[in-house]
Amino acid sequence: MEIHEVNPPEKNLPMMQVNAHLPDQLVMRVGIPHKSGTLAAHAFNQDYPVMVSANAFWSKQQQAFRFPEATDLSETDFAMDSAGFVAMKMWKAHGRQQGLGGIFPWTYAQYIEFATGSGATWWSQPDCCVEPEIAQSEEEIDFRIRATATFLEGVLRILYEWQNELAKTASERVVANMLPPPVPVIQGWSVQHYERSLELMEQVWSRWQPWLAPPALIGIGSVCRRTLKHPTHGLYAILDRIKAQMPTGSRLHLFGVKGEALSELGDQHWIASADSMAYDFGARLKAHHAGVSNSMQHRCSEMDRWMSAALQRIEGKASNHSSMLLAA
Repeated sequence: MEIHEVNPPEKNLPMMQVNAHLPDQLVMRVGIPHKSGTLAAHAFNQDYPVMVSANAFWSKQQQAFRFPEATDLSETDFAMDSAGFVAMKMWKAHGRQQGLGGIFPWTYAQYIEFATGSGATWWSQPDCCVEPEIAQSEEEIDFRIRATATFLEGVLRILYEWQNELAKTASERVVANMLPPPVPVIQGWSVQHYERSLELMEQVWSRWQPWLAPPALIGIGSVCRRTLKHPTHGLYAILDRIKAQMPTGSRLHLFGVKGEALSELGDQHWIASADSMAYDFGARLKAHHAGVSNSMQHRCSEMDRWMSAALQRIEGKASNHSSMLLAA
């Protein structure tokens, strides 16, 4: 990774900036595949925290991000995913893209401007997923892990320069609010991959301290549909290993975690949040098997059913943990 000198900080450049402000309890975010519409309205009405992909806002025709003038997402607690899996599938299917790293259709500047201005509770860096349908060899996985760290360096470099320029005419508070830092993401398939990715992420992030505080939130990617108990690439084995090596005070967001895992993770304070779109996949399967339309009403009902079960798992585990503490 090539490193260049950066401009010295302006007087009003904020220091020790936090990349996410987190509640104590685990937050379960429901994935919304659209930038507006019935599913977003239903999530708002039910007061569900939301995860939305940047890809939902990208206009291929205009080659630009477009946030709707009116969308219920604006009234929800929503986080912004960089659409790494979608971008990788497009790259695999259609070859080199026009934007970031030849993988994303948008540039660094387009994504950072959109993500920081979207009103998201937090936003994630661009990353390269390594699911088996994307990466079939150790060489490919290693490339994507290193590319994810390089993307983080690129994002932080641009964000620093933008903040530095804004600090010439704006207060520290305005600078921090307008251009908040991203949530870094670690990638891998096996335990060793994630260890390597975390090491690279920490190397990048530490270069930007004390401008940035240690990351309050770190995303862990490529866990969607992942087995839970495999000794080398199961979610539990990965989390057990990563926990001991995480920066002090950092917590994790799990992208696309299985609902079953929440029964084990609900009382783990270092797991801050998770998201899932499993309800929508389940809605399609149930509608197909029943020979009925996968209507918006059906999809909303499945969202409620899935979120209710997920919250019961989280709260049940947390309640059991509290009971044990009281008994002790």
